[in-house]
Amino acid sequence: MRYTSAAIEALIEEFAKLPGVGRKTAQRLAMHILDEQPLEVEKLARALLDVKERVISCSICQNVTDRGDDPCSICTGNGRDRSVICVVESPADVLAFEKTSQYRGLYHVLHGVISPLDGIGPDDIRIKELLLRLSPVEEGGPKEIIMALNPTVEGETTVLYLGKLLRPLGVNVTKIARGIPVGAELEFIDEATLSRALEGRSAC
Repeated sequence: MRYTSAAIEALIEEFAKLPGVGRKTAQRLAMHILDEQPLEVEKLARALLDVKERVISCSICQNVTDRGDDPCSICTGNGRDRSVICVVESPADVLAFEKTSQYRGLYHVLHGVISPLDGIGPDDIRIKELLLRLSPVEEGGPKEIIMALNPTVEGETTVLYLGKLLRPLGVNVTKIARGIPVGAELEFIDEATLSRALEGRSAC
């Protein structure tokens, strides 16, 4: 069904372009906007514009930061372990690690993974920027690179490619363990995950 208002229909179509948002959800969002006070809608519009106008990539780790706050607060923060860099696919992954409060090293965001089928090669993601942080390896510089990419074919391809590039530079290249999530039942776990869990087993 199309609305009699062209403005509402246009808003629904824009919301439906967002990842994970179908037409029904887009309709609910549009109706919510319609019911909001003009000031609240202006705040939303301003926040959307601010993201495009103010947010840039950190010149060191390639994570998101605001103009005027470059390098980002993680790269410049006190108490971070500068001997370790965790390589992730997207800024959302940095947020996931930070929520755990367990990791205190630095990050490097690739903004994608190598995917030949999609026409994405090593030059299309932020690998050069990572190499600049390691070459030449300086006294007190990074000693370990942790690969924390998604366990997909593309993620594993990227890990293998980076491993071959980084090991000759004298850094220790590791990757996060893969295993069974807490609360899961073994009968519902796929074979690949079970195999990785067995390979990464540790002492009790």
